[in-house]
Amino acid sequence: MSGNGTVALRLVGADVLRPDGLDRGGVLSLAGGRLRNDAADGAREVDLSGYRILPGIIDLHGDGFERHVAPRRGAMKQMAEGIRATEAELAANGITTGVLAQFYSWEGGLRGPEFADQVFAGIAEVRDQLVTDLIPQLRFEIHLLEAYATLPARIADWGVSYVVFNDHLPHDRLAAGKKPPRLTGQALKAGRNPEKHFEMLLELHRRRAEVAPALDALCVTLQAQGVRIGSHDDHSAQDRSAWRQRRARISEFPETAEAAEAARSAEDHVILGAPNVVRGGSHKGNASAVELIAMGLCDALASDYHYPSPRRAALMLAKTGVLSLEAAWALLSSGPARVLGLSDRGVLSEGKRADLVILDAADQVAATLSGGRVSHMSGDIAARFLG
Repeated sequence: MSGNGTVALRLVGADVLRPDGLDRGGVLSLAGGRLRNDAADGAREVDLSGYRILPGIIDLHGDGFERHVAPRRGAMKQMAEGIRATEAELAANGITTGVLAQFYSWEGGLRGPEFADQVFAGIAEVRDQLVTDLIPQLRFEIHLLEAYATLPARIADWGVSYVVFNDHLPHDRLAAGKKPPRLTGQALKAGRNPEKHFEMLLELHRRRAEVAPALDALCVTLQAQGVRIGSHDDHSAQDRSAWRQRRARISEFPETAEAAEAARSAEDHVILGAPNVVRGGSHKGNASAVELIAMGLCDALASDYHYPSPRRAALMLAKTGVLSLEAAWALLSSGPARVLGLSDRGVLSEGKRADLVILDAADQVAATLSGGRVSHMSGDIAARFLG
């Protein structure tokens, strides 16, 4: 075993998912955290007959970590421990690279600026101690005009390299002077008086004309800092065009086929939600992810709010014949790697990071390795590695 906790292995007997399909009873060698064509000297051989080895999952957007960092309001004081618990769940679901999507929003509470500070500090504190590669992402609500001046510096301090822009204001209701549904509960979660909360929403809506020029300048600054940017919930081709002009080349969870088609025609990246595939449709009534995938309008699937869903979604797409297994799994591995510019991972080939997930005969995650280190192992497979 090397000093970084990796071990030289020769995995034999499993079906190995290569870029061009399954290699039945294939051989996969790894050493020093990388994949090799030949076994390293002294490599331990492990018989994995009956299992499948696939590239580790790269989850481009997930906020399921909230249940770990804040299981109850005010109950979690040690943010770093919540991040450690998050890693355990990621690894148990075959995720070897996880983007943790944290809000910076007028909604307050778990989505407020103060909580974002705590989350990013927690990630920075422990990420080098973990096996799973964690990438912090900021989801910024575009109507927070007072935050624009200091946001680039805060993003740099947080070590955030990926920012996605949201607009969750209920503009139609606010334009009519009507209170949005669930306003009272939302206000109380944020620790605000409901009437004051409503007044804040009206003021944010009133200043909406100031948002576009502020965004234009902010995106220029962030790009100069090397930050990757994208948009969330594009509804139309016009939405996508506006974001593209700001060089936001990632479209997360487009709500309509029109928006997804506009992104694809301009060679922008399209990320869809894996839960949408598993559920058989959007829980909000937006475009069906399965239909968009069948139309060729998807580069990657993300966990969104449910970490088991990427694996389940890819296997469903393959079993129902929507895509081949290699094409379906690419939405979790090589596709996300291209979106994030991670050329060192995403496929099981010579020289790549030894990021892999091992599935048992029931398609459950038996083991996960990230950078050649075990992040998860459960059940009978442990005996094969330890024997």
